[in-house]
Formats: sequence, structure tokens, C-alpha cells
Amino acid sequence: RNRQVLCSYGEVPNCSECCNTCDDVREAYRRRGWAFKNPDSIEQCKREGFMYGFLEVNKVAGNFHFAPGKSFQQSHVHVHDLQSFGLDNINMTHYIKHLSFGRDYPGIVNPLDGTDVAAQQASMMFQYFVKVVPTVYMKVDGEVVRTNQFSVTRHEKIANGLLGDQGLPGVFVLYELSPMMVKLTEKHR
Repeated sequence: RNRQVLCSYGEVPNCSECCNTCDDVREAYRRRGWAFKNPDSIEQCKREGFMYGFLEVNKVAGNFHFAPGKSFQQSHVHVHDLQSFGLDNINMTHYIKHLSFGRDYPGIVNPLDGTDVAAQQASMMFQYFVKVVPTVYMKVDGEVVRTNQFSVTRHEKIANGLLGDQGLPGVFVLYELSPMMVKLTEKHR
């Protein structure tokens, strides 16, 4: 079957769903068990300026980042080649539509959702220090949602493009897991 048929606007013959947004398309792919690999080839995602991703991580402290330049390993260190950019031309303005560590549950607040940051000058390094708290949400119908919630602190500084104290221009999310767990239980009044 052609996957693009699923992604048409409005009603699709021989298709039980309507995919008007990129999120609709992503959810339809998920329900069918299809990999969502090329959002830039889907009209809804192109229209919305879609950049979406999922990371599978171990339950240990770690980080991920978005930074300019080709990345490579040098002496077992992760490095970005910024020569072709020039540090005066790197604008790290960014928008975080949604960031979560696991499934959402009723009432959850993901503190970075809707974060819109305009870099005040070139070559800024933005660091988000995230504390992830394992959370179990017990629904009134007996369904158990094992997920996480988190708190965040943001730091920013001018980066010189080198490794070490001054850092790289980019958006860095450094996370660690709390040793404590929260359990929330729905109850009827």
C-alpha cells in the first residue's frame, strides 16, 4: 500500500482516518506500526515546519543537543566542525513545541512546552538542566501509566566554538533521574 495515500488531506478512500495535521499523520503511522522516517516528504509536516523526534535512552543521566556543523569523533570526544559557519553567523534562536520523558497523563505540566528563545547575539550556548522524576499515574479504571515528569533550569552564555569551558553554540539538554518516584492515583469523589 502507498503510505502517501494515508497522508492526503480530508477523507481518503479505503482509509478510516483523516490526516489534516502532521500530528495526525504521525499518530496514523504509529497505529499502523509504520516507521515515521521522512516527515519532510509529507505535505502537512512541510507546511507546519515540522521537526519532530523521539529518543530511546537508558534510565541513566545523559544529554542530547542540537548544534551546527558536521559532527565527528576526535580522540574519543564528540566534536563539531564550525569552520564553514564563522562564529559571528550562528543564530541559535529556537522554539521547543513539546518535550516530555514518556507518556502524558491528565494534568501533567511539561515546563519546556512552548518555549520560544531568541538568541540575543551570535554563537549562544543554551543549556537546559533537567531533573526527571519517575511517575506512576493510576487511572480510576485501573489503567497504570508509567511515565516521568521533570523540572528544568536554563543557562545561556556566549560560546567560542571550542570544547572546554566556553563550549559550542547550540541547544543542550542535560538530564538526570531523581532517586524518588511520584505516584498519583485518580479517585471518585
